[in-house]
Amino acid sequence: MPDVNDPKTYWWRNAVVYQVYVRSFADSDGDGVGDLPGITSRLPHLADLGVDALWITPFYTSPQHDHGYDVADYRDVDPLFGTLSDADHLVARAHELGLRVVVDLVPNHTSDQHEWFQAALAAGPGSPERARYLFRDSEDGNPPNNWGSVFGGPAWTQVDDGQWYLHLFDSTQPDLDWRNPEVPAMFEDVLRFWLDRGVDGFRVDVAHGLFKEASLRDQVVEEGQRASSGQVNTDHSMVSLDLKDEPMWDQPEVHEVYRAWHRVLDEAGPDKMAVAEAWTQTPESMAAFVRPDELDQAFNFAWLLADWSAESFATVIIDTLAAVEPVGASPTWVLSNHDVVRHVTRYGGGEQGLARGRAATLTMLALPGSSYLYQGEELGLEQVDVAPEDRQDPAYLRTGEVARDGCRVPVPWGGTEAPYEFGPGDGQPWIPQPAEWASLTVEAQTGAEGSTLEFYRAALAARREFAWTAGDEVELLDLGTDVLAFRRGPITVVLNCGETAVDLPAGDLLLASGPVDDDRLPGDTAAWLR
Repeated sequence: MPDVNDPKTYWWRNAVVYQVYVRSFADSDGDGVGDLPGITSRLPHLADLGVDALWITPFYTSPQHDHGYDVADYRDVDPLFGTLSDADHLVARAHELGLRVVVDLVPNHTSDQHEWFQAALAAGPGSPERARYLFRDSEDGNPPNNWGSVFGGPAWTQVDDGQWYLHLFDSTQPDLDWRNPEVPAMFEDVLRFWLDRGVDGFRVDVAHGLFKEASLRDQVVEEGQRASSGQVNTDHSMVSLDLKDEPMWDQPEVHEVYRAWHRVLDEAGPDKMAVAEAWTQTPESMAAFVRPDELDQAFNFAWLLADWSAESFATVIIDTLAAVEPVGASPTWVLSNHDVVRHVTRYGGGEQGLARGRAATLTMLALPGSSYLYQGEELGLEQVDVAPEDRQDPAYLRTGEVARDGCRVPVPWGGTEAPYEFGPGDGQPWIPQPAEWASLTVEAQTGAEGSTLEFYRAALAARREFAWTAGDEVELLDLGTDVLAFRRGPITVVLNCGETAVDLPAGDLLLASGPVDDDRLPGDTAAWLR
């Protein structure tokens, strides 16, 4: 096991972390919505899968306008998901099984039902209560600036007394003013509250967004573009619009916050961590969040956004490793999460999409650093075309554009029809599951030769044999235009992105994402060799 006191071997540097979208993982009480006792009951699945940790999306008190990312009380559990006692039991059981627990923290904004925002509405303009948020006047009856919401429409909402408040996301998610000292003080208390309850780390939502330029000036928009704080792009991920002028994102003051948080985490012990969700313009600006005295990791969305090509993947590897090397951080890799189209679908869907998804996963797992998996990908789940009447994503409700519901359909555990043992009872869960998922359940795939679940189990077991000993150096190899190949320590990785089979280099075949014939690697397939 890694030495807990050695920064080079902290557990997260080479961990596999499994994202649990709490509403959709497992339901204990039959209301059709996942909850904390449901997660606890399914922790053995994660231990058997071979992951090192789980990251749980927000389960705090919330009106659920953005499914928990609108927090009304950061120090309690929403009754929809359970109780504080349930949270404590989950953490304790995970630790018994050798799993770390990372919880989601949402510091950019609160719910409009948070006691601070309710007090701000009651207190009126110019009050200390309003100073915790970004309230502004407007002389012409229009919003104070031209910023747009990530979820569509303007980023400002007017209240009854005429002032406007900023919300870079939904109108029920008012942005906090991090220049007000009460705000950082409150969040440091929240960190300590959950650290005292035994959590091992935090995923920091919108980590790049806490500070805005103090002037709140208009965004400079080039001809043919539109002002916006971001968008749900064609992959349905929350990304920038490629606008170079972003006065609402990635301001330098944010790094002082994370230096303070680093000290709080250190007080709790050397094995506590934080990972940033930071959409930044360059790999270098992303790396700034993981300097030695700030956060420990940042999500690397470049792997997720890369085209299916050897050249694209090679570019991501080169740029990512070059960015984190000067600051001594470990890279992260991810293919899917609760905000994007599932990667099997992005890669074309059907047999080809699944083959490519497995190949990309095997390649990712061999790279130095941490890999983040999204629940259900170990079953080969695809994006679901959710019926309009069942869609609940606020981005869809604000814009009419199909967004993220299709990757949030609850996990199928067993049985032959919905709810596939997601919870007790016979009814469909909060987002209905497809009829064709019977063959994709955990039960159906367990022990089934060639199943995606058994492939993931084998890959994670094999990865454990070299993840901590293969080193951080990656040597790219030239095996042809359509082939990504690299050597990391004793492991050689070959990913064939083309259509024609290629010869494998010398070495013992450890694992492949699909069938390999006579040392020839088919297209859309990856292999590990020693």
